[in-house]
Amino acid sequence: MADAPSWAVDAGSPAVNASMAAASSSGGTAGEEIADRTSVITGKLKSIYRKVVLPVEKKYSYDYFYESPLLTDIEFDAKPQVLLIGQYSVGKTSFIRYLLGRDFPGQRIGPEPTTDRFTVLINGPEERTIPGNALSVHPDLPFRGLERFGVSFLSRFEGSQMPSSVLRSVTLVDTPGVLSGEKQRTNRGYDFTKVVAWFAERADLILLLFDAHKLDISDELKGAIDVLKGHEDKIRCILNKADQIDRQQLMRVYGALLWSLGKTMTSPEVARVYVGSFWQEPLKNLDNSELFEMEEKDLMKDLAVLPRQSAVRKINELVKRIRKVKTLAYIIGYLKSQMPNLMGKEKKQQKLIADLPNVFRTILKKYNLAPGDFPDITSFSSKLREVKFSEFSTLSQKQIDALDEVLNKDIPALMEELPSERDSPETLRAKMGGAIGANKNVSAMPVPKTGTKYGKAESYESNPFGYGQDDQDHYWALQESADRLLPSFEALGPEGGFLSTQKARDVLVKTGLSKDQLRQIWNLSDMDRDGLFDHDEYVVAMFLCDAVIQKGRPIPVEL
Repeated sequence: MADAPSWAVDAGSPAVNASMAAASSSGGTAGEEIADRTSVITGKLKSIYRKVVLPVEKKYSYDYFYESPLLTDIEFDAKPQVLLIGQYSVGKTSFIRYLLGRDFPGQRIGPEPTTDRFTVLINGPEERTIPGNALSVHPDLPFRGLERFGVSFLSRFEGSQMPSSVLRSVTLVDTPGVLSGEKQRTNRGYDFTKVVAWFAERADLILLLFDAHKLDISDELKGAIDVLKGHEDKIRCILNKADQIDRQQLMRVYGALLWSLGKTMTSPEVARVYVGSFWQEPLKNLDNSELFEMEEKDLMKDLAVLPRQSAVRKINELVKRIRKVKTLAYIIGYLKSQMPNLMGKEKKQQKLIADLPNVFRTILKKYNLAPGDFPDITSFSSKLREVKFSEFSTLSQKQIDALDEVLNKDIPALMEELPSERDSPETLRAKMGGAIGANKNVSAMPVPKTGTKYGKAESYESNPFGYGQDDQDHYWALQESADRLLPSFEALGPEGGFLSTQKARDVLVKTGLSKDQLRQIWNLSDMDRDGLFDHDEYVVAMFLCDAVIQKGRPIPVEL
C-alpha cells in the first residue's frame, strides 16, 4: 500500500471509537479480569480438594504410594511455573537470562557444569538469594514439600529474588546440568529424578533443552525424562545453539534428535521441538535466520499465554490427581478384602504382591477403570512390601461416589465458567468482564524488538521518526496510524499479541458496516489467514473501515 490519504485512521475515527467501546465495556483491565477469574476458580478447587479429595488421600496413604505430598492452599494459589531440564552447557541459564533481559542473583554461566543446584526465580522488591532451607518453610511459597528430600538437597536449592515484570506472571525453575559419562557416578547426595518429578508435577510448562552438538541422551537424562511420564502435554523441546551449524547439518541433527526422543519418550506423538539460538547474541550462521526467528516467536507466544491458562491447568492437574486417588482407593480396598481374618496374613500378602499384574487386571475390569490411571507396578510393589495389608482401610463407596460427583458434576461446572467457542458475545462478556485480553505483563516478555540478532538492519525503534518513503524495504504508509492505534489495540487485550476471532469480529461489527463489506475487509486484513488479528492486521482493518465510513471509498480488490 502506498501513500496514506488524508483520511487515514486517526484517534477519533468511527472504527477506533467502535474499538474503544468494545474494549471499555468491561470496566476493568484484562489482567485484573483474568486474575479475578483465576482466583474464583482456584477458591472452588481448594474447597473441592479439602472436603472431598484430601480425606480419601489420607485414608489410603496417597502421599506414601505416589511420593506426592498432600496439597496445601499455597500450591493452588501459586503462579504458573516453567521447569527447565537439560544436560550441562545446553544454555538453560542463558535462556532464563534472555527471558528476563538481565542477569539475576546467583547466576552462573559457563561451558562447564556451572549450575550445581536447583534455582527458583521469583519476583520480589529487592535482589537477593534465599537459601533452600529458608525457602522450603516460606509461608507464601509452594516449596514446603521439598523438605522430604532432606538437608543434602536443601543445601543445593536456592531462590533468586529480583524485581521483574516477567516473574510477576510466572516462576522459573533452573535445574543442575544433567551429568553424562563418568560424571554420572558422582553422588549428588539426593535423588535427582525424584526432585525433578516433584517439580514436574507442579510445573505448567517443561522445557527440555538440547545442544546441537550434544544429542546423546545419558542415563541420568533418560531417568529424568522417564519421570515426566504423564506430563507429556506440558513438555516442549528446544534444540539450542542451532546457529552454529549449517542448513544441511541442522536437517540431520533435527532428525537425529527426533529419533532419540522417539526411543526415550514412550508417547507415540512427535514432541514439539523449537529450533534456534535462545540468547541475546547475534546468530553465528544466518542460513536459517528466518526459521529461527519464527521458532522463537512461537516459543515466546507459548510462554506468554501461561498466565491466562493457569485456571485450566489447575483444573487439569486436580482431575489427574483425583483419578489416581480413586484408582488407589480401589486397589487398597481390594487388597484389604483379600486378606484372611486370622491366620496366614503374611503369606497371603506375599502372594498378592507376586500376583500384582493379575490383581491390577481384576480391579480394572471389575470397576471399569482406565489402565493409565494405575500406578507404576514396579515401584508400587516395592512400596507394598513395606506395609501390612491387614492395616489397610476398607473401600468406602460413599467416598468413591463423592469423587465421581466431583469429576462428573463439580469440575464440568467449573469448566463452564471458562470461555468457550459456544459462548455468545453476551455470555462471553459476562465470563470475562467484557474483554478477551492477555495478562498485562505478557508484553514484558523480552522478545527481541530489533532485528540485529537475525542479521537484519536496525528496526523502526532505533529511529523515533521512522523510515522515509525512499526506504522501500521498511516504509509503511500506515505507520503513524499504527502508532496512534496501539493504545486501542492493547485496550482490547490481545492474547500473545493477537486478538481472538470473536473479539476482532465484535470490533468490526460495531463499525456498522454491512456483512458483505466486513467479509471483504476481513479477507484483506487477515493476511496470514489464521483467523486472528495482530497489530498490523488490526491497523489495516481499521484503515479500510474508515475509508468506507468517512469517505465512501470502495473496498479495494487487493492491497
